[in-house]
Amino acid sequence: MPRPLFFFSLLGTGALLLTGCASVSPDEAFQPIQSNISTISGQRVAWNRETVDDQKAEAEVRHLLLVPLGANDAAQIALLNNPDLQAIFEEIGISQADLVQAGLLKNPTFAASWRFPDIAPGLTDAEYSLAQDFLGLILMPLKTKVAQTNLEAAQDRITHEVLRLIGDVKEEFYTYQGEIQLELRLKLMIDADKAAADLAKAQHDSGNISDSAYLTQQTQLASASVMLSEAQKEQIHTREKLNRMMGLWGEETEWTARPSLPELPEVDPSLKNLVSLAISQRCDLLAARKQVDSIGQILALKTNTRFLPASIDIGVDTEKSPDGQRVTGPTLSLELPIFDQGEGEIPKLAAEYRQAQRQMQSLAIRIRSEVREARDTLKINRDQVTYFTKEVIPLNVKSVNQTLLQYNAMQVSAYDLFQTKQHELETERNYVSSWRDYWISRSQLETAVGGNLHPTQISPRP
Repeated sequence: MPRPLFFFSLLGTGALLLTGCASVSPDEAFQPIQSNISTISGQRVAWNRETVDDQKAEAEVRHLLLVPLGANDAAQIALLNNPDLQAIFEEIGISQADLVQAGLLKNPTFAASWRFPDIAPGLTDAEYSLAQDFLGLILMPLKTKVAQTNLEAAQDRITHEVLRLIGDVKEEFYTYQGEIQLELRLKLMIDADKAAADLAKAQHDSGNISDSAYLTQQTQLASASVMLSEAQKEQIHTREKLNRMMGLWGEETEWTARPSLPELPEVDPSLKNLVSLAISQRCDLLAARKQVDSIGQILALKTNTRFLPASIDIGVDTEKSPDGQRVTGPTLSLELPIFDQGEGEIPKLAAEYRQAQRQMQSLAIRIRSEVREARDTLKINRDQVTYFTKEVIPLNVKSVNQTLLQYNAMQVSAYDLFQTKQHELETERNYVSSWRDYWISRSQLETAVGGNLHPTQISPRP
């Protein structure tokens, strides 16, 4: 084989060997996210890429919508059907493509020239050259490492977004269930107010009560009706927000919810060491650390190569003279760092590196604060629910029973009985609010800690 052809074939073979391992399957890049979400939340997440699996996800959503939903069901629908989440998943494809690109050599440069003499014998002088940038080959492992770090950071960010969506859906769903129960209590209050108003009207018509007393009962009924209307508006708002989170439209929005909030667990998970647990497993903090590492690697690369040529093109050139003689030999082309030695880019990277460090520190402070706030709020809400169930509600039941006995003995009026019953219903309404707030704060604490109140093992990178 002629030497030039041997050189070209060696160059091409080396390039193929180096780039042959650059491809990364999107499924492999997405698998750690699926595994971590399953481990942390017990939920399944799917990336819609117009495959057979997409039909399975759609079937699962339809199946879930057939029965009254709970908070976990709503979160599962969102993970399979939320279009904003599917758009976020495309970041994996983008980062994976960047990783592949980092493992590719630049295309070789081919050049040719023909020179025609203006006198006999008029033979053409032809010259051909092929050159390849070998600086890219030298720096390829470092660039690939940076791209791999960026891919892992994207995986961590997306995992955090998935877990945050789960928490947001649960919060809204518990709010919706609480609003359903509050609506029921308000309707019972209106029934009691209506009975009192009807009695007041009959007594007013017969002249047994004053205009002021009659108007007081009518005003109380009107106020309760306004409260019910406001509660129904809030319920519509919350339901439509859930529809958006779950990605539902058309007939899919006719879903029903379990009418009652879940019962409180007998005990909460240990609330000790939650701050350190969050620092170790919050995926957004892991992503921030990776971002700092990535910028640091780029800064080190640029600093260590600032005095090297910006490009090193090595190739071969062959020229055929008019007399038939061929001259062949290697070529070397260097882009010398004379005018640009990174005076602007290196300080910029250094500033970005410090910025990423400060942002990571700020995030860690915010995480600690979120955990403390959610932890203390959860404890207070549980104490409040317990107080309602053990103290307030039993007292109200005794009060209603005692008033009923007095009414039967003609010691109190019907208005006193109605008022006592209304107070009991108002207490139950406040109890439902505390019950709802407990589950909302528990969901917020899970999100603040990183999706799970127990330590989880993050899946290794592929």
